[in-house]
Amino acid sequence: MSTGPEASTATTSDKATKAQAEKQKKVASALVRYRVLAWITGLWLLFLTGEMVYKYLILENSADAPSWLFYIGQIHGLFYMLYLVFTVDLAIKARWKSGTTVATALAGTIPFLSFVFEHKRTIQVKSDYNL
Repeated sequence: MSTGPEASTATTSDKATKAQAEKQKKVASALVRYRVLAWITGLWLLFLTGEMVYKYLILENSADAPSWLFYIGQIHGLFYMLYLVFTVDLAIKARWKSGTTVATALAGTIPFLSFVFEHKRTIQVKSDYNL
């Protein structure tokens, strides 16, 4: 058993490798959660957009719309709040700048943009953390 500088260097190197592996694992799991919520939020936003088009452009009177359409907006809102939580979680773990975080968070409010940002952020995070 070596007790010289070589042993100290090996121990430090092992600790750094383990810390890096743990960081990658945390970022990878945050990325999966973010990606799932980005897709769910994007799909519900498309449903909401279709509901708005139907309700306000196709129907002559929006009061004639089925009452269950009300729930589409509620569901999208719920998923958007979860999307925000998971976006911030990933932003903290991936150490994003505030502008990147805000732009990514706002992507869940514009139809199709959450899909575009999900793709961009996935490529970025995978590249930055060798995932």
